[in-house]
Amino acid sequence: MDDTHRLIAILLDGASIGRAPPDIEHERAAAIYDLVEENTFALKDHPGPYRLVLSIADRRLVLDIRSAGDEPLMTHVLSLSPFRKIVKDYFLVCDSYYQAIRSGSPSRIEAIDMGRRGLHNEGSEILKERLVGKVEIDFDTARRLFTLICVLHWRG
Repeated sequence: MDDTHRLIAILLDGASIGRAPPDIEHERAAAIYDLVEENTFALKDHPGPYRLVLSIADRRLVLDIRSAGDEPLMTHVLSLSPFRKIVKDYFLVCDSYYQAIRSGSPSRIEAIDMGRRGLHNEGSEILKERLVGKVEIDFDTARRLFTLICVLHWRG
C-alpha cells in the first residue's frame, strides 16, 4: 500500500468526545483499527502518511489532519447535521437486525441487513461528497469513516 495516500493513526480528542462505556469504547477502537488497517486518504498539496485527530466543536466534527511527524497540515470542520437522520435510522435498523438474529427467519434477517447496508452506503456517499476538494478518499474508506462517525454518536 502506498504510504503517501493513507492514514497511519486516528486519535479521538478526549476533551470534546469524552469516554464512553466499555462496550462503546471497544466499538470505537475496532472502528479505528479497521480504518487504519485499510484506507485511502490524501490531501492534494501534502503527501502522507497522515495522522487524524477527531474532535467535536459546536456540534461539528473537526478533522485535524497532521503529518506523520505530527505537524498540522489541515483542519476541516464538518457539520454533523446531514448525518443525524441517517445515523438515527441506521441505529434503528441495527436494533431490528440484532432482534431478528435472535428470532427471525433467514429471509427477514437478509432483508434487514440489506436495508442496513443501504443506509451505511448512503451515509458513506454523503461523507465522500462533503470531503470533495478537501480530502480524497475511496468508497471503502468513506464506509469505515462513516462507521466511526456512527460509533461516536452511539450512546449505548
